[in-house]
Amino acid sequence: MSASPLERIAPTLAALAGSGRERLAAAAQPTAAAFRPFLWVLSAFWVYVAISNVMYATNMQASLSSMKVEHVFAPADARLLQHLMLYPLFILCMWRSLRTGWQPLWRTLPIQIGFALLFVVPASPLLMLGEVLTSKWYGLPAHEMGSGWSTWREFLAGPEIPTWIASATNFLVTYCFGVVLVMGFAFYQRLRDAQLRSAALERALTSAHLQALRMQLSPHTLFNLLHTIRGQIIWDPPAAQTMVVQLGDLLRRLLSAGEREFSRLTDELQFVTLYLELQQKRFADRLTVAVPERAAMPRAWVPSLILQPLVENAVVHGLTGHEGAVSIRVEVSVLGETLILRVINTIARDKAIGHAGIGLANVRERLEVQFGERARFTAQPVDEELWAAEIQMPLLRDGPDGARPETGAGS
Repeated sequence: MSASPLERIAPTLAALAGSGRERLAAAAQPTAAAFRPFLWVLSAFWVYVAISNVMYATNMQASLSSMKVEHVFAPADARLLQHLMLYPLFILCMWRSLRTGWQPLWRTLPIQIGFALLFVVPASPLLMLGEVLTSKWYGLPAHEMGSGWSTWREFLAGPEIPTWIASATNFLVTYCFGVVLVMGFAFYQRLRDAQLRSAALERALTSAHLQALRMQLSPHTLFNLLHTIRGQIIWDPPAAQTMVVQLGDLLRRLLSAGEREFSRLTDELQFVTLYLELQQKRFADRLTVAVPERAAMPRAWVPSLILQPLVENAVVHGLTGHEGAVSIRVEVSVLGETLILRVINTIARDKAIGHAGIGLANVRERLEVQFGERARFTAQPVDEELWAAEIQMPLLRDGPDGARPETGAGS
């Protein structure tokens, strides 16, 4: 027994949906490849921080130099070296912060504070190192650079410790901005991924829904055609044999069309023609059909098997309730960017109007799923002797998005 459409897409739905907890954990603990977008964002942010800090220090020192106050702010090249040396530490702390996350807060908050201190504490010593490397160190007199406890005591009592604290405070603000940036970007990624998963699930469910509707059409069609052939087996065996061959061709096309969401209008009309020919052999004295020539048809794509329930309904309900002749006519027209498909059949003059069957209900539902408000379907009497079913849908000249035209099929 073949699996149903919902059973066939169940693994896909499971893979798309996944476990919410596992996906959140994966988002909170990105791999090296997943961290690459964060790396670009953090690098751009750090370049901005470096440029703004260098420009601020340079402008402030220029203002102080005009008042004969020198060596308050480190030179630009030393600051650039400081930010260059801080960059790997900044990226490392951000990486670990993102992997740690913030849940539960009582356990992760001390760890996050530790990452912040790991980043901000070396900021001032690295600036001093930058000054030394650029030969512009003015922090301590040369005679105090020797070893000895008294030198470190003087160092601790000097202005370097308050400067260190001020530097750490400044870079702590920068670090907090970086954390907010990275967490905001992670939230954006999770929101985007959730939207993509939701759209993928919606497409999968829509596809399953359409497959289920097409599967409802096939048994209904097969039953009616087998019933038609049964009536010919006793009275006209050669005709019944010919109809069996035609039925095989029809079923092959039915299965092929059922696997595709859209098909060419010409292929759809050929399928309808084959179906009507089978019905015409049973009701040769009562049924006449008219189908437009395929060569005159516009190049367009339509939902697969969209016309079949309309002509089937025309045959079944046109012949029911009277013994007179029935004419079925299929019309195709284009109005602007709208494709109009119409199936018209004669009915008994005094025939009561019944409820729409499963075939017409499926047509209406498929059009609603695939086109929404852009498509219309009506099935109603034109007058006392004519019934018309009409589809108005967008004209798809080159196939819909996601449709794959199959070359050389169905000719």
